[in-house]
Amino acid sequence: MPRMAAPREIPPPLEVECLKALWTLGEGNVHDVQQSLAPTRKLAYTTVMTVLERLARKGAVERRKSGRAFVYVPLLSRDVLRRLAVRQLVECYFDGSTSDLLAYLEGREPEPEPEPEPVRHAPAVSSEDEALDPALL
Repeated sequence: MPRMAAPREIPPPLEVECLKALWTLGEGNVHDVQQSLAPTRKLAYTTVMTVLERLARKGAVERRKSGRAFVYVPLLSRDVLRRLAVRQLVECYFDGSTSDLLAYLEGREPEPEPEPEPVRHAPAVSSEDEALDPALL
């Protein structure tokens, strides 16, 4: 399964909208995606084409030539994108704690983290102690 680029793994909103259209269509050309988005978002043909090309460069969709047009097929699944989004949410807003996320979603306070065990150090040896004969100790 292809991985999205590291700096920003989650695609921006317009790319996600185009992916959603492709998930629904299964595959489609620029016109198909544009028509799928039309009821909620009127986008120029060239805008949709640019977004789909960007997704192809990132490895999120695959394109193949069909006549004079390209047909785009999603490679990044809805489930993989959801996992990436949730992982990013947990890391950014819940300090990596899935239990804190669950507590938030359930409307309760997160469990307090246990206090760390105190570090025990060996007793310090004074210069006076060093002068003592170890046999006497």
